Amino acid sequence: MSNYIHDNFLLQNPTAVRLFHDYAAPEPIFDYHCHLSPKDLAENRQFNNLFEIWLEGDHYKWRAMRLNGVDEQYCTGDASPEEKFNAFAATVPATLRNPMYHWSHLELARYFGIHESIDASTAPAIWDRSNEMLAQDDMTSWGILEKQNVKFIGTTDDPIDNLEHHIALKDSDCPATVAPTFRPDKAFSLEDPAAWNAWTEQLAEVVDKEIDRFDTFKSALSARVDFFDSVGCRASDHGPVRCPLRISDDAEAASTFQKARVGQSLSRDEIEGFAGNILAFLGECYSDKGWVMQLHLGAIRSVNAGLHRELGADIGCDSIHDEQQVPPLALLLGELSLRGKLPKTILYNLNPSDNYAFATMCGNFFEAGIKGKIQFGSGWWFLDQWEGMKWQMNALSSLGLLSNFIGMLTDSRSMMSYPRHEYFRRLLCQMLGEDMENGTMPNNLEMVGQMVKNISCSNAVRYFE
Repeated sequence: MSNYIHDNFLLQNPTAVRLFHDYAAPEPIFDYHCHLSPKDLAENRQFNNLFEIWLEGDHYKWRAMRLNGVDEQYCTGDASPEEKFNAFAATVPATLRNPMYHWSHLELARYFGIHESIDASTAPAIWDRSNEMLAQDDMTSWGILEKQNVKFIGTTDDPIDNLEHHIALKDSDCPATVAPTFRPDKAFSLEDPAAWNAWTEQLAEVVDKEIDRFDTFKSALSARVDFFDSVGCRASDHGPVRCPLRISDDAEAASTFQKARVGQSLSRDEIEGFAGNILAFLGECYSDKGWVMQLHLGAIRSVNAGLHRELGADIGCDSIHDEQQVPPLALLLGELSLRGKLPKTILYNLNPSDNYAFATMCGNFFEAGIKGKIQFGSGWWFLDQWEGMKWQMNALSSLGLLSNFIGMLTDSRSMMSYPRHEYFRRLLCQMLGEDMENGTMPNNLEMVGQMVKNISCSNAVRYFE
C-alpha cells in the first residue's frame, strides 16, 4: 500500500487532476475556525511524540477506538502515550469507508512522508520515525504552519479570556496570523443558573465592575467585544442546539436577569427570551465591528451522561439533533435585519435533512458590495467527510452561488489536521471535473479554475478581511 496516498488520490478524471494541481493545491490555507491551543501557538510548541500532536484531545479518534471495543484507558485514561498510539493504529484498519482512514493516511504522508498502511504491525516503525522527525527544529508549531502553507488561524476563545497568548503572537515571528474568536455561549445559557452565575462573576472580575443589573451585564459583554477587537478578533462563534425561540425586550430580559442572579427558578419561556435578547444584542455589536457571526447549529451534546460526568464535555459522545431549526433561525436573522444590524453570518448545519432549508435561508439576506453575505458553511463535524461535503455543496450550488463559497475550515484541536483542506479541495475538483467532462459545466479550465482558487482561499480572505 506504499502508493495509496499518491498525487492523484481521489481524483478520478484528467480535468479534476488539472483543477487540483494547477489551481487548488498551490493556494494557502485560511483556517478561519478551529480549536487549536493559543498557548501552543504562542510558545511555538515542540511536540514530544506522535501521541501529543495527533491523539491528544482528538475526540474523533477516541470515538472510533471506542466503537472498535478499545478500553477507555487507551483513549482518555492513564495508558502511556505509545500504548494509546498503538491502540489507535490497531483501530485504523477497522475505519475503512470512514473518513478517519483517509485523514490518517493523508496526515502521516504530508507531515512525515510515511506512506505505509497504518495498523498494529506498522505502528512501532511509524512511532519511531515520526518521533524522530518531531524532534527536528523545523517541526515546531510554527514550522508546521509554514510547511502546510497556513496563513490565518481563527481560534475559539471565551469572552473572559485575557488573550495573553494572542497578544504575544501579535509581536511574534509566527508565520500565520492568529486571531481570537469570541465564543459567548455561557453568557445566555441560563439552563444551568449556578454555572451561569459563576461565569458572570468571572466576567465581573475581568471588567472590574460589579454586574448587578442587566444593563451592566450588557456593558460588560460590550467591553469584552471591544477588547477582543483590539487584539485582532474578526469573528464570533456560537454553538447552541438551535437559535432561541423568542427575543424578549430589555424590560423582560432585565427581570429574568435579576431572577437568575438571585437563584430563582426560571421558566423555559424566560430562558428562551433572555437568550434571544442577548444573542440579538451581540449580533448588533458584531455588525458595528464588522465581524463575522458564526452559528454552529444542530448538535445534541454529552449524550453519554455517565462518561460526561466522569470526563466532562468534548469527549466524543455527541450526536446530530433533530430540533426544528428554521423558525428560530429566521427569527434571529430577521430581527437583526430589521434593526439594520445583521452582520456577515456563516450558518453551519449538522442535520443533512436541513441542508436545503439552510441554503435557502442564506439567500434571504444580502448587501450590495458583499458577495455571499450569509454563507452556508462547509460540512461540519459529522458532515465534514466526502459524502457530507458533497451534500452541502450540491445544496449550495442548486439554491445559491457556489462561486461565492468561503470553503473549508479544520474545526480541529490537532496540529495534524491541515490535510483536511487538501481533502476538501480534492473533492471540490473531482465534483467540478466530473461536471466539465460530462458537459453539465463548460469545459473552460481557466474560468472553473479561478472558481476553485477562490473557494480554496481567496473568498475566505475577502470575507474576513
